[in-house]
Amino acid sequence: MTDNPAPYALPEDFVWGVATASYQIEGAVAEDGRSPSIWDTFSHTPGKVAAGDTGDVACDHYHRWPEDVGLMRALGVDAYRFSVAWPRVVPGGSGAVNEPGLAFYDRLTDALLEAGIAPFVTLYHWDLPQALEDRGGWRSRETAEHFAAYAAAVAARLGDRVTDWATLNEPLCAAWIGHLEGRMAPGLTDITAAVRASYHLHLGHGLAVQAIRAAVPGARVGIVNNLTHCEPASDRPADVAAARRSDGHTNRWWLDPLHGRGYPQDMIEEYGTDVPARPGDLETIAAPLDWLGLNYYFRNVVADDPEGPVPHARQVDLPGAERTAMGWEVHPAGLTATLRRMTEDYGARRIYVTENGSAYPDVVGPDGQVHDPERIRYLERHLAACADAVRAGVPLAGYFAWSLLDNFEWAYGYDKRFGLVHVDYATQRRTLKSSGHRYADLIRTHRKTARPAA
Repeated sequence: MTDNPAPYALPEDFVWGVATASYQIEGAVAEDGRSPSIWDTFSHTPGKVAAGDTGDVACDHYHRWPEDVGLMRALGVDAYRFSVAWPRVVPGGSGAVNEPGLAFYDRLTDALLEAGIAPFVTLYHWDLPQALEDRGGWRSRETAEHFAAYAAAVAARLGDRVTDWATLNEPLCAAWIGHLEGRMAPGLTDITAAVRASYHLHLGHGLAVQAIRAAVPGARVGIVNNLTHCEPASDRPADVAAARRSDGHTNRWWLDPLHGRGYPQDMIEEYGTDVPARPGDLETIAAPLDWLGLNYYFRNVVADDPEGPVPHARQVDLPGAERTAMGWEVHPAGLTATLRRMTEDYGARRIYVTENGSAYPDVVGPDGQVHDPERIRYLERHLAACADAVRAGVPLAGYFAWSLLDNFEWAYGYDKRFGLVHVDYATQRRTLKSSGHRYADLIRTHRKTARPAA
């Protein structure tokens, strides 16, 4: 893989974007009819989030969105991937639509289009209405059905202006980390609950695909998965088998059902519990998609861990590996490998890198600027990995940097900063980092080289 920073061998119509998520940036958690989500509950539970942080204010994007659209315009991005907060639009989780909440996304969509930025809407980025969690959450089939109704309401309102839709963001995190590991909302540690949640997330996706297409003829619908390249820590048969299980847990469980292959039998045996499928469900889950989204951050190098939790595979830290502030290994080649696998093993026809980014301990310097050379190098190397994938035949259509803004980083609170824009949480002052300036340069360079003047 080359580290040449620019220009990259990317398609002429390549989409350059940035991404955020509702609970991580919006704040205004009790305004205009919004009800609590599971993340409001989780973050207000002592000991669940670093420093006791919550998303109550976050980046105050609910009030400062015009400034944030202006930042995107300054970056020169083609698209903005944002999520809609279900408890803002349907506070009860089911039933009546909250007009003020839906109107917020109406205004945001119009402002983006006026700025020449295409909206990419994600319908679920983990902020399930607490009212539904109280009735069983994603462990209940009813939640999948309510999700489809909510998707229909949003699509009916925004579908005259929004073409690109993602149903779910990272269902793995919602199911495995939220229901098995307990490190995310709703904070459960039960494999049966986790498998049921994973299944109903998939079912909700399939039902939402139908709802969006019914409301928006011509909609381009996809789903966003966090996938990674899994490697054994050694050539020992036990480690090779552990890598296979890790791949099943992280990749195959989430991709196979979407592509009509059902759920991997080896993982059903590993989990010791089956999915609660009904006739016709698997066909609904495998509805043809217009695109696949990939969130990539690191690779998994694993060793066998028979005494550990499922999938009985332990992450191995390689000596001397470059790491971000999250402790995640910087490994751009894993992005190329994952993109190739999505194409070669699953026949993907259109792929977006819907998240890719890095956390570092950024500070505003004496000059009033935020210098983050590590993030610049991270961006450049991962975009080079994207170009390598394109040369290998991957139908890569775009890249969304995570994230536009420093934000509430889930259980890490406000300690970890991923943004191209620094946020001073005390004042809400935004400062474009050096990496943001570099991203804007890369976008301009691509346009000049890939789209020469007539």
